Amino acid sequence: MSAARTLRVPGRHGYAAEFSPYLPGRLACAAAQHYGIAGCGTLLILDQSETGLTVFRSFDWNDGLFDVTWSENNEHVVVTCSGDGSLQLWDTAKAAGPLQVYKEHAQEVYSVDWSQTRGEQLVVSGSWDQTVKVWDPAVGKSLCTFSGHESVIYSTIWSPHIPGCFASASGDQTLRIWDMKAAGVRIVIPAHQAEILSCDWCKYNENLLVTGAVDCSLRGWDLRNVRQPVFELLGHSYAIRRVKFSPFHASVLASCSYDFTVRFWNFSKPDPLLETVEHHTEFTCGLDFSLQSPSQVADCSWDETIKIYDPACLTVIPA
Repeated sequence: MSAARTLRVPGRHGYAAEFSPYLPGRLACAAAQHYGIAGCGTLLILDQSETGLTVFRSFDWNDGLFDVTWSENNEHVVVTCSGDGSLQLWDTAKAAGPLQVYKEHAQEVYSVDWSQTRGEQLVVSGSWDQTVKVWDPAVGKSLCTFSGHESVIYSTIWSPHIPGCFASASGDQTLRIWDMKAAGVRIVIPAHQAEILSCDWCKYNENLLVTGAVDCSLRGWDLRNVRQPVFELLGHSYAIRRVKFSPFHASVLASCSYDFTVRFWNFSKPDPLLETVEHHTEFTCGLDFSLQSPSQVADCSWDETIKIYDPACLTVIPA
């Protein structure tokens, strides 16, 4: 693996890292003081240089920030979500407070995602209040609220293929697929016998999702037949905090865990574990693939570091 570019952020514990879809090498990181239990939060906007990572801008919020997502129609705009139940819309080109604050959720907002399909500019949020909300960032209030989960919601993600369709993962051990047009849940999948902390949608297959759970397993789900997973990936020794499909390779994904590792997998292979990266000394919570460089990955951890690197396994796969 190439040497990681590392930025240490004293007193800030990383929760989420997301590469810009527009600006090569730019990264947003959501972080919190005191492991997110108390204190404030910080949004960091980072750029890569030859020597490492530099802070382009940072923004503070009065509660821990748990997730971040880039706008798909403005290269400077990001949305974060926080422990006070609010979402914040930031203009990273200006050193100022948020342009908008959306405060409806009754408890921590743990997940936020900007829609990927053309013609839609929507944000989905998932909260510990057991609801999912969909927002038009241009409107000050949510467009709709989706109820049904029976425990906290940890992860909400738009389908990159189907407009108005998103998935959610919850402490109630289910993965749910929702449709704005149907104004409700389409599919309920009892995906694990444990809390599900993360889910993601395959970029190359509109029917394929992956879940990562407290039971240390990753499971793939084909929405056309959800009776059993189409793959199961075992190897992590503690809860899986986040999982992401590669934007460049149809069967490659990455996961990060409370076991401090990041693991890379190819679920189409008999021996699916490609590589284990052990460069953190605390829970690893944030993870993303670069959208510009096929081999580049970013992660962040409670050890107060953010890293960008090229795992060996991704430098040898043909694009």
